[in-house]
Amino acid sequence: MSAFSLRFREKAVDGPSVSLLEKQDNRIMLQFSFLLLLSLVPPLEANDNGNTTFTSLPFKMRLPDSVRPLHYDLLIHPNLTFLNFTGSVQIQLEVRQETKHIFLNSKNLHISRALLLGSRHPHLLQLQESEHFEQIALSSESLTFTRGLYVIQLDFSANLSDTFHGFYKGTYTTRNGEVRALASTQFEPTHARAAFPCFDEPGFKANFSIRVRREPRHISISNMPKLKTVELAGGLLEDHYDVTVKMSTYLVAFIVCDFLSISKRSQHGVEISVYTVPEKISQAEYALNTAVTLLDFYDDYFDIPYPLPKQDLAAIPDFQSGAMENWGLTTYRESGLLFDPEWSSTSDKLGITKVIAHELAHQWFGNLVTMQWWNDLWLNEGFAKFMEFVSVNITYPELQVNDYFLEKCFTAMGVDSLSSSHPISTPVENPAQIREMFDDVSYQKGACVLNMLRDFLTPEAFKMGIIRYLKNHSYQNTVNADLWYSLTNICQSNDLDSGRLKADGFCSDSKSRTSASKWYMDDDLNVKAIMDTWTLQEGFPIISVEVKGREVYLKQERYLKGADPAKNSSFLWQVPLTYITSSSSSVQRFLLKNRKDVLYLPAEVEWIKFNVDMRGYYIVHYETGGWDALIRQLRQNHTVLSGNDRASLIHNIFQLVSIGKVPLDKALSLSLYLRYETEIMPVTQGFGELVPLYKLMEKRDMATLEHQLKSYLMNLFQRLINAQRWSDEGSVSERILRNYLLLFACVRRYGPCVQTAQELFQKWKESDGKMRLPADVRLVVYTEGARTEEGWDFLLEKYRQTLYPSEKSQIKAALSYSPLADKLKWLIERGLEGDILKTHELPSLVISVSKNPQAYKLAWDFLRTNWQKLVQKFDLGSSSISRMVVGVTNQYSTREKLVEVQSFFSSLEQGMGAGLRSVQQAVENIEENIRWMDKNVPLLTHWLNSHSI
Repeated sequence: MSAFSLRFREKAVDGPSVSLLEKQDNRIMLQFSFLLLLSLVPPLEANDNGNTTFTSLPFKMRLPDSVRPLHYDLLIHPNLTFLNFTGSVQIQLEVRQETKHIFLNSKNLHISRALLLGSRHPHLLQLQESEHFEQIALSSESLTFTRGLYVIQLDFSANLSDTFHGFYKGTYTTRNGEVRALASTQFEPTHARAAFPCFDEPGFKANFSIRVRREPRHISISNMPKLKTVELAGGLLEDHYDVTVKMSTYLVAFIVCDFLSISKRSQHGVEISVYTVPEKISQAEYALNTAVTLLDFYDDYFDIPYPLPKQDLAAIPDFQSGAMENWGLTTYRESGLLFDPEWSSTSDKLGITKVIAHELAHQWFGNLVTMQWWNDLWLNEGFAKFMEFVSVNITYPELQVNDYFLEKCFTAMGVDSLSSSHPISTPVENPAQIREMFDDVSYQKGACVLNMLRDFLTPEAFKMGIIRYLKNHSYQNTVNADLWYSLTNICQSNDLDSGRLKADGFCSDSKSRTSASKWYMDDDLNVKAIMDTWTLQEGFPIISVEVKGREVYLKQERYLKGADPAKNSSFLWQVPLTYITSSSSSVQRFLLKNRKDVLYLPAEVEWIKFNVDMRGYYIVHYETGGWDALIRQLRQNHTVLSGNDRASLIHNIFQLVSIGKVPLDKALSLSLYLRYETEIMPVTQGFGELVPLYKLMEKRDMATLEHQLKSYLMNLFQRLINAQRWSDEGSVSERILRNYLLLFACVRRYGPCVQTAQELFQKWKESDGKMRLPADVRLVVYTEGARTEEGWDFLLEKYRQTLYPSEKSQIKAALSYSPLADKLKWLIERGLEGDILKTHELPSLVISVSKNPQAYKLAWDFLRTNWQKLVQKFDLGSSSISRMVVGVTNQYSTREKLVEVQSFFSSLEQGMGAGLRSVQQAVENIEENIRWMDKNVPLLTHWLNSHSI
């Protein structure tokens, strides 16, 4: 009897809430049901030859909805000696509409046999393949698939991929220099089809029974708990895993390796384990405790129990993405999961906590409820990005995670201000287009728009709505409108569970509601109409504010760099405005639905500040003296405004310079107050606006102006830099800011910083790297050491030896900052080989080198020379490719470089990157840089000559 008949159970759709006895009873009943199903398939003669053919069948990019999978029984057998794998899959199908062909996805698989399982004997199916569409079609001349249930079997084989997706090979090196192999999966978005034939679209959810064959020296891990291990002939073992809940193919995962693990049970009874290579298991404890805390938090917050009996977190030595939310088996880069109190920095702890929070949020947003198609990817990624801040703020308040949310919105706006941007929800079809959706718009803008909506509806109403969304659509697929419906008329809903969802009398106690309540209780409120303006059109608005006495005149238009304003006349948003004034710190609210409107103040004010704490996804321009009043307030007492408000003012005014709304000298005048600033967000935003200006000059012959601007920055922050200690003391934000400031000071060759860093590096080197440096200044010390050949070589050797991902990351960054161009050329070339530097680290290294004033040309030359290899390794449209394209070129500001970049990418074939959105972004960024320099260099020169601090 096939494993399929023993393992499939229809009740899996409800989640694994049945007892073990019920499971056994289900399997017996389903064995009988399966035999009955086979008996209903008409007896057929095996008269087809079963060979693969390539024909002109009507393949389309999307699979037809007339055939749907119900259950997969998958056997996978990787060979880690010969680096290939074999497999077999039986798929139970429901044919909903009569058809001659069954279409499904397959990529780079050799399918040796395709069968229709019947009551007498299997029936051989003919297989036709389209490489372009990554599909196969199954058929038989003697058969039409009428409505009903069928079971097909496909036997296949392939090489383990040498990329970072599909079922791919990986290696790690032990302390003794032994190289060990493993095999792991990365299926999102469209790579499950490279591991087994399947219906590889998120809307085709099914249950999976997985078996993995392995050698005794390895273990296997998959989505579900292991039921048993069977000994096979030849010394092989076969692990049998419990049937999964109903889920999409991109969430399937299996790993064959020799990892060790540590485990702990959550308060809700979920077994949580962290897997790492054996020599790094001591670094797994923080991730384990964090995962337990966060999974329990989400379980309570969403009021929906985590539906699996276990949750594994695996640190993969070769991993392109930051992490992946496979249901029950989340996977991570080692640097995204492993933490050591002695070696890891505060920023490492913050980053690890956030990435675990992100992937565990996906267990509900993305896994339990999944977007219907990749055009609504943001329903997965925007929510997970948003929830990582919500969850960490509550569970780990000492990490001060909210200090870093603004930066996500500013990053998104940088992309969203270009003509090449796209709506949050935008049509995509082919795999390259789908991969390009994994960008700052889907993640960061998605999160920022949700944060704005939460503030708009109030946190209580928003939480009720998303719980309603998750409960109503569990194990299903959704579109944008499903979310908006769930967030509409929260308190009037009849489909909410009683108890927790209406806890604290929120819906009945009008006194407890904030001033925002009028927005969601208003009979005219249409959440869909409001949010469609933020998700179905690209870009964001600039709100122009003019105060005349008690009247505040408002006007909205699209913020867009470098384009004809007439092109934006059709854009209109419904904007939830917030504001405070010089007379009142109480937040006032106004929903701007029209292109122009007026609001009235109770009395005249000295200044008004819109977009309180930058909770809205828009920027503000203060006309006729509005900016002057705010600048005066910052100089007199900047603490009247919150740190986020100050950071948003810095950001907004420099963005307005870019489109000519504000002259550069006014923005620079605002920056003068920064000499008294101490909080991380305004300080880093000040750097974020001013450092890119001199980075443009580093790549042109403008040494005098470049050094003037650097001196201005040094003088602006010298007081704050001098106050820093070379220690690990202080709050999380203070410690992260310390690293930022000291690194800037040493790179700028500030004497006291350079002297201390050199002394510490020399002591550390003399101890052969055994002396403990404060974790939060270690990067500064390494960067100073990497300036000499001897120091660079010593650091590289320590990079090879260390088992701590945190130290590897810091050393890699320090090496890339070095002025030794020959060393950097050698390092990035070795990165492509993967022997010294893991190849998944290459994109960030190339981008870092591109910012190096002594070596930036190397990065562009490397990108052009190795483009084909990079696309093959990282995949066309992937975030790794996109980040390199934009990151390597975004500091160019000459017409010569513009032509060079355009010429290279236009020379490529369409399938090799000519039409990538990231290429359009790169070109627009250079064009914007040219415009900025042409217009503002004379003004900048004059202002710096007349201002010394």
